[in-house]
Amino acid sequence: MYAKTFSAFLLFSLCLCSFDIRNTKTVSLKKIVIDAGHGGKDPGCNGKTSREKDITLKIALQLGEMIKTNMPGVEVVYTRMDDRFIELHDRAAIANRANADLFVSIHVNAGPAQFTGTETYCMGLHVSEQNLQVAQRENSSILLESNRNENYGNFDPNKPESYIMFSLYQNANMSNSMILADYIENEFREHNLRHSRGVKQAGFLVLWKTTMPAVLVETGFLTHAEEEIYLNSDKGKISTAYGIYSAIEDYKALIESE
Repeated sequence: MYAKTFSAFLLFSLCLCSFDIRNTKTVSLKKIVIDAGHGGKDPGCNGKTSREKDITLKIALQLGEMIKTNMPGVEVVYTRMDDRFIELHDRAAIANRANADLFVSIHVNAGPAQFTGTETYCMGLHVSEQNLQVAQRENSSILLESNRNENYGNFDPNKPESYIMFSLYQNANMSNSMILADYIENEFREHNLRHSRGVKQAGFLVLWKTTMPAVLVETGFLTHAEEEIYLNSDKGKISTAYGIYSAIEDYKALIESE
């Protein structure tokens, strides 16, 4: 029964994703959606003293203020501004309804205690077990949603076979997403002096549903003692937000010069 239902969902996904890819170059950046990962009954990952949902919200609000202060004419839309639960499909829908030019989802990573560093993801199929594990953890938020079968079919974030559909993923915004992701990791590495784990791809539901260039930023590991302290400090949150802001500034300059 699972195989039949999932096959139908996979076919539906293919129909959604196999549209004619045209040149959709953005000529200006006027509206940015900032998505603070998790929230409300979904804490995200936990460190020894802190929760992902709290850190992501603070970084998101800092980033939004930097954009509003330094980028006249650019509108900021938040998926949440307080501690509330927003379903993954609703986060993407907020961006789509707003006709946003960019979607930035902010998260904090988890893993073995020795893991450290930043990662920025674009939508796509994972090429490593670690990338899959990150996507599984972030996608597990749908298990808290009451109507998840209506919104995601029989997609099970914990089953690797559910991610097969992302091998069919095509998106006219992929190039711009990768450019922004590279700018973000470069800022973290060169100016924040953080350890960058690079630009990666994996099957994140929140990115899959968006219709504009979109990235998911893992700002560090809450399971690493020093990084937890850093991400909870004012310096850490401001520096992280500024790194993302600077990358967006460079991205804006690039697309508006073409």
